[in-house]
Amino acid sequence: MDGQSLTPDKFKLLQLQELLPEAFSEGKIDWEKLKATLGEDITFSNERYVLNWAGKSEAFKVLQAPSTRTLIPAKEESVNFDQTENIFIEGENLEVLKVLQKSYFGKVKMIYIDPPYNTGNDSFIYPDKFSETKDEYLKRIGDKDEEGYMTKDGMFRKNSKENGQYHSNWLNMMYPRLFMAKNLLRDDGIIFVSIGEDELHNLRSMMNEIWGEENYISTISRLMKSGGAKGNFFTPNIDYIVAFAKNINSTEFFRTSITQDQIDSYYNKIQTEGKRKGERYGEERIYKASLDARANQRYWIECPDGTFVIPPGNTFPKPIKHGEKVKPNSEDGVWKWIFETYKKEYNEGNIIFKETSTSALIDQNGKSSKWNPYNKLWLSDQQEKGKVPGNFIEAYENRQSAAELQELNIPFDFAKPVNLLKYLIEIARTEDDDIILDFFAGSGSLAHAVFKRNENNLSKCHFICVQLPELCDEKSESYKAGYLTIADIAKERLRRAGNKILENRKIEKEKKKAQFDFEPDKEEPKIDLGFKVLKLSDSNFKQWQQIIGKDPNALEEQMKLFVDPVSESATIENMVYELLLKSGKDLNSKIEHKPASQSDTLGYYCVNDNELVIMLEIATQEIVDSVLKGQPQKVIALDRLFTGNDQLKTNTALQMRDASIEFKTI
Repeated sequence: MDGQSLTPDKFKLLQLQELLPEAFSEGKIDWEKLKATLGEDITFSNERYVLNWAGKSEAFKVLQAPSTRTLIPAKEESVNFDQTENIFIEGENLEVLKVLQKSYFGKVKMIYIDPPYNTGNDSFIYPDKFSETKDEYLKRIGDKDEEGYMTKDGMFRKNSKENGQYHSNWLNMMYPRLFMAKNLLRDDGIIFVSIGEDELHNLRSMMNEIWGEENYISTISRLMKSGGAKGNFFTPNIDYIVAFAKNINSTEFFRTSITQDQIDSYYNKIQTEGKRKGERYGEERIYKASLDARANQRYWIECPDGTFVIPPGNTFPKPIKHGEKVKPNSEDGVWKWIFETYKKEYNEGNIIFKETSTSALIDQNGKSSKWNPYNKLWLSDQQEKGKVPGNFIEAYENRQSAAELQELNIPFDFAKPVNLLKYLIEIARTEDDDIILDFFAGSGSLAHAVFKRNENNLSKCHFICVQLPELCDEKSESYKAGYLTIADIAKERLRRAGNKILENRKIEKEKKKAQFDFEPDKEEPKIDLGFKVLKLSDSNFKQWQQIIGKDPNALEEQMKLFVDPVSESATIENMVYELLLKSGKDLNSKIEHKPASQSDTLGYYCVNDNELVIMLEIATQEIVDSVLKGQPQKVIALDRLFTGNDQLKTNTALQMRDASIEFKTI
């Protein structure tokens, strides 16, 4: 209700939209569709199957625009910064994805994101134009508050359903991010995207375009909550997870592993003889009532007492013999295999006959048989093959996430359950040292799931999580608890989750010690429960920042860049990390500072045992000789280190060239 009367033109448009909804797009008439609907002989200007929307060309420009920004370490907010391989990045996710392109191109095994669902109540329209000056940028999207944080209105604008470009706004936000994310996936990588009903069809169409329809895996339905009575027509109890492969031909087929509980409850028998002596197995009936009537799977089986047995049905041919096939009708039962497979299993000793008083099987007299044949399912075989997961998940409702956060005393709503994400990590077949990326990290559920996965399986996969420092609502419980931003909530959650895991391990160790009355000889394997915090920042180097304008003052400023390119706010450590990223080295690279001499604190930095050398502090012949001795692949040095000593710079360049070392000055 806007308090305004309905004008005649709007009234007619509403009538037309009610009569011809197919001729409208986002509340406006699509004239080509209207003409086609009315039967006119027209030719569409772009007649092919394509997803199009207002602003798509601008979205392409956004993703193609290079970034000059960098990441700087925040060690005081991190946990085990120098030892951990987990990474938490605080910053706008499109810019972060651009910054990560060179260092992580084709290295990520799995991506999971939980973006805004675009329900009409979301505030998510990110300021995606980064080529303007800082003053222009702040003027356009809203200034920062007194503490330097962008205001809520500056970060986001609400995308209500009354907006004329309601779907287009969401697509413009998602398209460049998904496009950049695809570059980071390995050839055998997989992406999972959580989404609701509102944008499910658009997400699928958009991902078909970016990832290729041939790489579509499945749309998984998930039970969010049971019960409830909200909604105009149906209660919204499910959401969806859309799964795509980077390259379907390189992706291993999903399998879920067998849990210890399943082993204890099902694979609880031990083979006592034969070539598989000592192996665990379970038993499964070879007749399953759920099977449809299939040709060649209805036949007579001879039992240990010489009688014959067949699944229930009305067809009984004469004479009866072992293996004789019977063509089933729609009401007849069948075995799980064809007869040739049954014979193979029988000859390998995998068939067991059990006597029972409740068999559904029929003997040759048309009466209930006392026999039920089972086959052995060997644990080792099943572990190797795994189980194909279903595309409906009902075990991980949202209420579980509320309990998980409550256990850590973290006030936050709308997080995904940790066990849901741990399940996705499992079916993506992640292994040791695999990287898992989430660039809509929220409260850190994905990172928490990696902690739990590594704890339970003692695997060593790592996460990269990206979260915008979105201000918490001042009325929220999170804000009242002292959390200024969503990123702050995620970091504190991970600290507490890591400590909780360590506490639980300590308790379990004490229990074992008390139970067996001895101190374990072996130290328990260590789990990486730390994370490096890095923050999106402007470049430390002026010449990497665009200067707008052609007036004399702008030209003078441009000339100053050649005198000293280092920004006034730059630090040595921040410059090291920027040069690391822009040289294509990842954020877990080994960085070692080597002083010029034992009595000197100044020196140079070695990355990954001399893959890269960075000279930022001092340049002397002694330093150059030491660098050359290490035979690095590449050397980057600040040009100002050679000020007043052109001979040293010239000699250094010649010596590097003679040693086949790439040498660059900034």
